[in-house]
Amino acid sequence: MKKRKLGNSDIEITPIGFGAWAVGGSWKFGWGSQDDKDSIAAIHRALELGVNWIDTAAAYGLGHSEEVVAQALAEWRGERPYVFTKGGIVDKGGGEVDFTVKGESIRREVEASLKRLKVDVIDLYQMHWPADDAAETQEGWETMAALKKEGKVRWIGVSNFSVEELEAAAKIAPVTSLQPPYSLIKRDAEKELLPYSGKYDIGVIVYSPMGSGLLTGAMTRERIDKLSADDWRRKNAEFQEPKLTQNLALAERLATVGKRHGKSAGEVAIAWTLRLPEVTGAIVGGRNAKQVDGVVGGADLRLSDAEIAEIEG
Repeated sequence: MKKRKLGNSDIEITPIGFGAWAVGGSWKFGWGSQDDKDSIAAIHRALELGVNWIDTAAAYGLGHSEEVVAQALAEWRGERPYVFTKGGIVDKGGGEVDFTVKGESIRREVEASLKRLKVDVIDLYQMHWPADDAAETQEGWETMAALKKEGKVRWIGVSNFSVEELEAAAKIAPVTSLQPPYSLIKRDAEKELLPYSGKYDIGVIVYSPMGSGLLTGAMTRERIDKLSADDWRRKNAEFQEPKLTQNLALAERLATVGKRHGKSAGEVAIAWTLRLPEVTGAIVGGRNAKQVDGVVGGADLRLSDAEIAEIEG
């Protein structure tokens, strides 16, 4: 895969990265139970196909995702990929989580992530969510900048920030990357975030480019009805009417275009997000090796203007 420079960093990443949200298994915002062997096979398959970065977070499985990533890398015999992780969601106990980016909490999280990932330095550390209190967000970002200077992390970025929050952070330390949700289902980032990031050399790595599975072409009403009780998607409005019918129709259009190229609907959905120059890469999850095989082709698919118009309807 042709690599792209990530913002103001010295990192060059493939257009697709492996997303390790689902491999965390069951927790409050999880995707249901997950077999670790399948997770490791999925990670290895992504790396075999050329993917050179993994995106995880301390919150995913309350640390378990990072542990699975560490195990997968310990067993991997090829070139080491970059490992990106995030902090700001902490375990409260009893299955509940708390959102905090206070300085001392961020510092504890970084140390814990280093141990779970079994690395000496984190390639990209991201603030998972900004705090409601702007002063707390500033405190957390100042701590992340300090951790970068201390050599605990190589680069620092943010996730789910607004333009205003990006501007405030940039006054403290340069923002290397932004991680917003972006897909055919959720296009809000096009209005301000992508133009701003492009203007100020902030790398953009989008999450949920396939609408959390809705745009893969494999999602059906029957499959949604059978989602496990601990799968967060059960409560998501996009998986319920009236939006569900619209989203499944969109997946059908993606499948139609994909058939012409020998690609899946999911690969076309990923290619659609990568069509914009401001988007550096897309985070693509996989719960087993077969799923990875069905999405990696989105990295090098180029859609024509006519096909984009057809997809968007």
